[in-house]
Amino acid sequence: MEILIAIVVVAFVLVLGPTSLKIIRPYEKGLVERLGQYQNTRQPGLNVIVPLIDRMVKVDMRERVIDVPPQQVITKDNVGVAVDLVLYFQVTDPFKVIYNVEDFNLAVTKLAQTNLRNQVGDLTLDETLVSRERINSSLQVILDEATDRWGIKVTRVEIQAIDPPADITNAMARQMKAEREKRAVILEAEGIRQSQITKAEGSKQSAILTAEGQATSIQKIAEAEKYQRIANAQGESQAIGTVFNAIHEGHPTNELITLKYLEALTSIAQGQATKIFLPLETSGILSGLATVLEAAKEFKEPQAAPSDKQGAGAS
Repeated sequence: MEILIAIVVVAFVLVLGPTSLKIIRPYEKGLVERLGQYQNTRQPGLNVIVPLIDRMVKVDMRERVIDVPPQQVITKDNVGVAVDLVLYFQVTDPFKVIYNVEDFNLAVTKLAQTNLRNQVGDLTLDETLVSRERINSSLQVILDEATDRWGIKVTRVEIQAIDPPADITNAMARQMKAEREKRAVILEAEGIRQSQITKAEGSKQSAILTAEGQATSIQKIAEAEKYQRIANAQGESQAIGTVFNAIHEGHPTNELITLKYLEALTSIAQGQATKIFLPLETSGILSGLATVLEAAKEFKEPQAAPSDKQGAGAS
């Protein structure tokens, strides 16, 4: 009998022993239920539960992504667009995610689609196409608040694509093409205008520089002529002063002055003028001229006397 009991115990351990050992991975947490009632939350590692009485539910605590299926959304200006959305979430409370919501993946997906319709419905098509960041931020705040009671935190919401109808897309393409052609024409005209302005500014600057150069040149020439005249005048003044001083220092006689006057008359007479004006005070000059002639006569007579004596001796 004892052997039979031992065999039963060993068999019980061999059969039910493995079911009592539970290994929880580092990214998981385990919820233990005992006879259908929540018991506790187990941490990662090796955990032992009571076979046939306890049950463990593992919850993945990693951040996960849900691809929300594309859906047709009507904008404020009654244009239907297909919006493709993805959202990222992470379980923060394993108890709530198991006991407060039946299927949190489905619940988050439907909640995202509903709020997406509300967000896009308040915007026009143009606003929707350029407001992705605003829609993402708004949806994240709304979904995070709504899923807090489910033990879920929505970390990020991203709109993958916004696809308007084909006819709207073609119209937008034509509009964009026309806008680009318009900008090209405006830029070309602006370039021509700027080029003409630059050329005019260049011509104006060239004329100004030329005028300034000519004015500077004229000023330099005038200064050079002025300096030359001043130098000539100073030279003549010094020459006159030197001659005047030399004359007074040499104590000239009337005869010398008369000879210089005669030389001056000779130079005057060589000119092309038909009239010659003589100074009024000629009496002094004539008397000096008479003195010069008398001196010349006395100079010649002594030279003629010896020649007469020689002629007499020969006769």
